[in-house]
Amino acid sequence: MSDATDAQPNQSAAEGVDEVAAESWQAFANCLGVDPDLFFPERGASTKEAKQVCQGCVVREDCLEYALANGEKFGIWGGLSERERRRIRRQRALARAAQQSRTA
Repeated sequence: MSDATDAQPNQSAAEGVDEVAAESWQAFANCLGVDPDLFFPERGASTKEAKQVCQGCVVREDCLEYALANGEKFGIWGGLSERERRRIRRQRALARAAQQSRTA
């Protein structure tokens, strides 16, 4: 996570502040300080241990929403695997389409 003082030269200060606010939840995550490799297992390896770290995490929803909003395709985010997040994205897309068809 970066802070506002790490803003790139072509990035406005406001953008840097927005980035900090958007990711401030990470400071409260259960996974803070845990080896990141745990959350990016090799194909076919168990995700159980990573998901256990996520259980009871106070920012689990924030983490999941971050992954969904940023198109994270790999790893465990918010306690869910890539496949589980794909399912949520599909369900949300279908719900949006249904909502749009009702309002059209």
